[in-house]
Amino acid sequence: MKRGIYIIANDKVTDHAIALLNSIRLHDPDTPIIMIPYDEQYHNIANTLNEYYGVEIYEDLDFIDRLSNQLHDFFGGNFFARPNQFRKQACWFGPFEEFLYIDTDIIVFEKIIDNLNYLTQTDFICCDYQHVGGIKNVFTPKVLEDKVFNEDELKDIFNGGFWGSKKNLLSENDLYEIFAECAAHLEYFDFSEKTSDQPIINYMLLQRITQRFNIVRRHGKAPGNWAGTPYFQQQENILVDPTVNQNLQYLHWAGIRIQPGCPYWEIWDYYRHLNPKLPSAILPKTMKKNILQKGLDKIMKF
Repeated sequence: MKRGIYIIANDKVTDHAIALLNSIRLHDPDTPIIMIPYDEQYHNIANTLNEYYGVEIYEDLDFIDRLSNQLHDFFGGNFFARPNQFRKQACWFGPFEEFLYIDTDIIVFEKIIDNLNYLTQTDFICCDYQHVGGIKNVFTPKVLEDKVFNEDELKDIFNGGFWGSKKNLLSENDLYEIFAECAAHLEYFDFSEKTSDQPIINYMLLQRITQRFNIVRRHGKAPGNWAGTPYFQQQENILVDPTVNQNLQYLHWAGIRIQPGCPYWEIWDYYRHLNPKLPSAILPKTMKKNILQKGLDKIMKF
């Protein structure tokens, strides 16, 4: 298959996955989508997504298990808060010649697969402003001190929840070599806030893929997409970034619990319930807000 979308999910994120798929299919009924199981508890969500959205399961589950086990061997089973996030690396070896990976805590506002058109001129795309905040949650200053990367290269760091590339651009052995390098140099990475795959993926891309493009650097710039941004303006069921006067391409609740009262809750709730054939969301009991959420609440009030 030429192009497609990968997601990673299990039964625990059923409502998130439904909201994402509702938003994708609203703009694009045809692009094939493959789900990579996050763990063994995935059969209910797999059945739901297949029945209503035509989502298929990644075929080579043995490879995914092998990849996960190898990762544990390099870092130790208790090193990462969410080690199964690395299963998304199976994207490099699936059926799509060109692919987009999307986290389930995202809603899209356009035919999102069209962003792969940029791959005619590059090998890897992302679309976020992660780099504006510096290297926190990715690297430590040690990568500059040891000249692993320079300042210009570090401007290409990205959030691992949304990216696209080409099949077999990296080999399975490439992944294992990168994991081994990273495990041998933990001083290069910022895991202070329990990030899992993001530092390693960034290291891998900066080391192995030279042709990279962040869509926010396109001519005319591009809108933001983080749900922690307080100034997006809602127009019906989309959001607008007034700083560039453009509709958002997608909204990502990275680091934010999606629950009543969270930023842009009404947007998420709308897309979650866009398909009347599915039951209403099963919302978690109100949980204590983390430090990030408390800070965002204060910002949103202004």
